[in-house]
Amino acid sequence: MAMHPSRQAYIEEADEDGGMDLDSVPIDRDHDIPAISAGIAPEKASAILNQFERKRLASTIVVPTDDGRVRAKLREMGEPITLFGEAPIDRRDRLRELMTLEVERQGGESVDVQMEDAEEGDDEEGGEMEEEFYTPGGQDLLQARIELAKFSLPRAKQRTDFQRLESKIPLRTHVKFRKTVKERLQSFELQGSQTVGDRHVSMTRISPNGELVAAGNWGGAIKLVEIPSLDIKKTYRGHTNKISGLSWFPGSTIPERGVSPDSVNLASGGAEGIIHLWSLNSDTPISSLTGHSQRVCRVEFHPSGRLLASASEDTTWRLWDVETKNELLLQEGHSRGVYAVSFNTDGSLLASAGLDSIGRIWDLRSGRTVMILDGHMDGHIKPIHALDWGADGHRVLSGSADGWIKCWDVRKVQRTGGIGAHTSAVSDVRWFKGVDDPVDGTPPGLDEKGAQIPKKSGTFFVSSGFDKKVNVFSADDWTLVQTLNGHTGNVASVDVSRDGRWIGRASSAGWDEAITAQQEERPLDIHGVCTVLHQIRHMQKSRRV
Repeated sequence: MAMHPSRQAYIEEADEDGGMDLDSVPIDRDHDIPAISAGIAPEKASAILNQFERKRLASTIVVPTDDGRVRAKLREMGEPITLFGEAPIDRRDRLRELMTLEVERQGGESVDVQMEDAEEGDDEEGGEMEEEFYTPGGQDLLQARIELAKFSLPRAKQRTDFQRLESKIPLRTHVKFRKTVKERLQSFELQGSQTVGDRHVSMTRISPNGELVAAGNWGGAIKLVEIPSLDIKKTYRGHTNKISGLSWFPGSTIPERGVSPDSVNLASGGAEGIIHLWSLNSDTPISSLTGHSQRVCRVEFHPSGRLLASASEDTTWRLWDVETKNELLLQEGHSRGVYAVSFNTDGSLLASAGLDSIGRIWDLRSGRTVMILDGHMDGHIKPIHALDWGADGHRVLSGSADGWIKCWDVRKVQRTGGIGAHTSAVSDVRWFKGVDDPVDGTPPGLDEKGAQIPKKSGTFFVSSGFDKKVNVFSADDWTLVQTLNGHTGNVASVDVSRDGRWIGRASSAGWDEAITAQQEERPLDIHGVCTVLHQIRHMQKSRRV
């Protein structure tokens, strides 16, 4: 094919010029880094060039994507195999940076690094790994675990048997029943208040029979207040600092349970790090449990009454033998202070949580962690202040300083619900466990048609917060049923009684300096207030929730 004359002339002209070979282009090595007057300091420019060189070097280093091999190499280099909150991709980047620094120190170019496989058992499903550690335990702990298994298995069977009966109840019956419960809960009203000292109230717990409320304050005093008269029946003195944990002995104050008033009926934990055990007839402790090095944040009796759990800011929770007063278990696992502990209904599981914003579910029969309530599973982003198990034995509520209450299901090993409960920190949360509880009470029987009656236990829960409110929520759809106002300061604690006569009765602790009780003005110099009776108005005496 012939070439156009103009194109032919261009080619001939280019051939005459001869062009330029790239290899013959001179390299100018006599250049200066721009001065400050050019807009950048020499030191900064040098640092930028070094950073570019380091990135170029890092890109040539081969780092495997297998997380197990990354951990093995980190262990070989004497570095931590994982950091708190570190994801696999972050761990891989950290290894690349460490290897880059090592190559720079050697002054050579990067080479392929032989990566060894991680030790067998390090890798876990999904690429996430945890280093397992063991806490030494004695023969007493072994025997306690055996007794826990013997105690919890029959209770679990009793609970699941009733759940099978409940599963046969028609849906429309459940809907009608829960609607009635909600209507009754909307009738809460403030019934009365009582002063319990000259310091802020920090913790309250209602007795099993619903006739007493124990209230502790920042001064270290504990008072027993009678319900509904609100008369102060006894004052316990033994703590020297803030009361941060209270727990009633299972079956205490209930005559049928056979708990003597002279034996252990109440446990308390103080900011001085001591746990006291109290009877109903003496204002001095029966005995004291020591071992925590910092504040005791919560105490909780095991459903059997033989054990007591305590949470502390020393980053541990401990298990105590109530009879021998010995420490059976010192359990680590939290990176910061442990603020809350709670046993499930069966007595086989314990939930712990604290200032590290992470919760853990422990199997007390084996000592292993069976579930972690953390941010990677859409958990809390601030410290967890409260925990409480539901009557079903497999769901637990957690309340946090982020204002949220979240529900976790051990069976599904995931979060199943959550609500923005308060506009400020959640200080306490209590799931209603009524006298018709299938394990710790008398389960409901059959109606006149022979159909199973739904239980009231577990149908709602109450929470307190630093927004000065006590909220009542439905456990069905997590909706807010009622807000109880009355405090002028932060509400530090809340509780709800088990008896059907005062089902709506909530005990809450406040930081008020003034309070209105039954439209009667209180002096402005009142500092400690225990609001006890938020009672349902009985529109029909025969109709009780």
